[in-house]
Amino acid sequence: MNSSLNRYKLVLIIVLLLAVSFGCGVYFGKSTKYNNIQNNIIVGSTSSTQYISTTTANMDAFWETWNILSQKFVYTHKDAKKISDQDKVWGAIQGLTAVYGDPYTVFMPPEESKAFAGDISGNFEGVGMELAIKDKNIVVVAPLKGTPAYNAGVQKGDVVLAIDGKTTAGMSIDEAVKLIRGKADTVVTIKFARDGKTDPLEIKITRGIIDVPTAETEIKGDVFIIKLYNFYAPSADKFRSALREFVDSGKTKLILDLRGNPGGYLESAVDMASWFLPLGKTVVKEDFGPNIDEQIYRSKGYDIFNNNLQMMILADSGSASASEILAGALQENKIAKIVGTKTFGKGSVQELINITPDTSLKVTIARWLTPNGISISDGGLTPDYEVNMTADDVKANKDSQMDKAISLLDNQ
Repeated sequence: MNSSLNRYKLVLIIVLLLAVSFGCGVYFGKSTKYNNIQNNIIVGSTSSTQYISTTTANMDAFWETWNILSQKFVYTHKDAKKISDQDKVWGAIQGLTAVYGDPYTVFMPPEESKAFAGDISGNFEGVGMELAIKDKNIVVVAPLKGTPAYNAGVQKGDVVLAIDGKTTAGMSIDEAVKLIRGKADTVVTIKFARDGKTDPLEIKITRGIIDVPTAETEIKGDVFIIKLYNFYAPSADKFRSALREFVDSGKTKLILDLRGNPGGYLESAVDMASWFLPLGKTVVKEDFGPNIDEQIYRSKGYDIFNNNLQMMILADSGSASASEILAGALQENKIAKIVGTKTFGKGSVQELINITPDTSLKVTIARWLTPNGISISDGGLTPDYEVNMTADDVKANKDSQMDKAISLLDNQ
């Protein structure tokens, strides 16, 4: 990788369903790192080197199939898309990546790659929910507040069963995104399975223009609350501004609400952790397996708070990736305790490589570990105080998790 070029990591390759597919923020260049959901990513490019195959596999069956399809296949619909030889190559590469059985290792032909590259512009068209693979199902990590998906009643944890009548069994996230995203004011019908519901839910969602929220602040009694919605490009600056409000308020009790936060830039998580940790303290580790040394991301040492700070973090099953990195770092470094439920458990890292100028490959290369070496993918983070939101809480508009966090701070 060319070290003279910018490198960015996104902690989530969880995909925001937008008119342009959302990759949780990516800088395209010759050598850019990022982690995306539903997913964590490193962007690179190949050189003009001509590759020589080293496989010992017999390729005769491949070419025999190629020739038979070219000679015998008949299009049964007059409007069917005619497949070019180049399309066949792209399809073959997609099949090759699918063999690995990893939902985050995906080859993107020109159309998909172009859409992915546009994922970090300011406003989006789509439904506004983030997806990930969990137990081989496509699951909603979180609908973004105020978006069509949120307003239509989509909930975190909903399992996507079908999109406009097409089953999602065996479908990749990228395929699902392609079906769900679309122009504003058009409708997509999605069938969901929901925990506690016997029958599937079919929800019609009118796509719209989506403004991705970043952060909000609130004061309840002696407690200052920062609600962080994501870890996208502006998040670190927004968080710094929120912390300035906290300091100016004269309060010493802080709640960081990461519920439903699907993640974003790794750099944002490291920067935010640095406000609370001394220089050099471990924020997160990147484990590449037994043959490559792990990489450790450390605090930048802003460390502006003294022992008067009392802090709680709210987290739930919609807290993923960068949320888990920040929460895990502050929990294990004894800065804050976590209130809520287990987090999502998204801790794999993907590399995004430009295969040609207009195609790209996402490939899983590593996993995230907390400072104590716990794999985030192995079930997520366990809260210090487990508090479940009941159906009665929701009906009564009662936030029992927030209430518990405030109670704990008031009684410290």
